[in-house]
Amino acid sequence: MSRNYNVAVAGATGAVGVEMIKTLEKRNFPVANLKLLASSRSAGKTALFKGEKVTIEELKHDSFEGIDIALFSAGADISREFRADVVKSGAVMIDNSSAFRMEPDVPLVVPEVNPEDVKLHHGVIANPNCSTIIMLVAVAPLHRAKKLRRMVASTYQATSGAGAKGMAELLEQTRQILDGQPIAPKAFAHRIAFNLIPHIDIFYDNGYTKEELKMVNETRKMLHDDSLRITCTCVRVPVLRAHSESLNLEFEEEITPEEARAILDAAPGVQVMDDPAAKLYPMPVEAAEQYDVRVGRIRQDISRSDRRGLEIFVSGDQVLKGAALNAVQIAELL
Repeated sequence: MSRNYNVAVAGATGAVGVEMIKTLEKRNFPVANLKLLASSRSAGKTALFKGEKVTIEELKHDSFEGIDIALFSAGADISREFRADVVKSGAVMIDNSSAFRMEPDVPLVVPEVNPEDVKLHHGVIANPNCSTIIMLVAVAPLHRAKKLRRMVASTYQATSGAGAKGMAELLEQTRQILDGQPIAPKAFAHRIAFNLIPHIDIFYDNGYTKEELKMVNETRKMLHDDSLRITCTCVRVPVLRAHSESLNLEFEEEITPEEARAILDAAPGVQVMDDPAAKLYPMPVEAAEQYDVRVGRIRQDISRSDRRGLEIFVSGDQVLKGAALNAVQIAELL
C-alpha cells in the first residue's frame, strides 16, 4: 500500500535546495507535508510547491519532529550540527554535503550505480560529489560489463558548482570585461570570465586538490573496489551550469566503441550522443536542466596496443543529477 511522506528541505533557498523543491514536484514524489528550512534571515519568505505557497522556517534543532525524509543542502557544518537531531527524530537524512561521504557506516549512493547500498543506512545517506555522480552514471555500466582497472579524468566544471554566487560572478565579470571595468574575484581564486582555473577546493601536500581526491575515494567506495587506480585534474571553466569530463578508461577485458555504445544505450540515466559526422556530442549548454548524463566521443584509446582502453566525454547538469535529482532519487529508493 502506498503512503505519503513528510519531507523537509534544509537549505531551501540555495541553488540546490530550490532544485530539490522543483524536483520533488516534477517527479510527483508522494509528499504529505513539505517543510522548508533555511537560516534566520530567510525565515518568513515563501516558496511555491504544487501551486501552494510554503513559508520558509528557521532551521532549528527541533525542526524534524514528524519528518520522514530530510533533504540537506546547507553545507557540511550545518549537516554535522543537525545530524543527531534528524536521526533521533526517526527521519532519514539525505545529505548533499561532503560531511559524511567517507564514513564507513554512511552509504554513498547513486541510484543508477549502487542502489542496494541504501539498505545499509543508519539514518544518514550521503549524496556523492557532483563530478563523481556524473562520471559514474556513465562509467558504472561499463565497469559492470568489462571491469574497470584504471581511469584518468579531466573535468570541466561549471560555475554552478560554487552555488548561485559562482554563477552570478561569471555573469558579472563577463559584463565588466566587455565594458572595460576592473574585476575583483570573490567566489573564485582568480577571474573566471574568459579563463580556466585548475583549482577547485583546497590543495593537499601531494599536489592534488580536495575535489580531485573526492572523485578518487568516492568512486572506490561506490564501486566497492579499493584497488581501482584513478587520477584526475579538476578545472573550473566559464560555463554557467552542467559539468563536463574527459575520461580515459582501462578495462580488464577488451571493449570496442560499438560494445560501449550498446552498453550505454541500455543504461539508466544515460543519453548517448555520439555522431561526430553530424556534430553530435555532449555539451554543457545542452545538458543543462536535463536529468540524463550525456555520453559521446566514444573511441578506442589509440595509445594502447590492445583494445582494453576507451576514451569518452560526458556532460551532466551539476545542480540536478549532480545534486538535487540524485537526492530525490535516493528518497524514491527509500
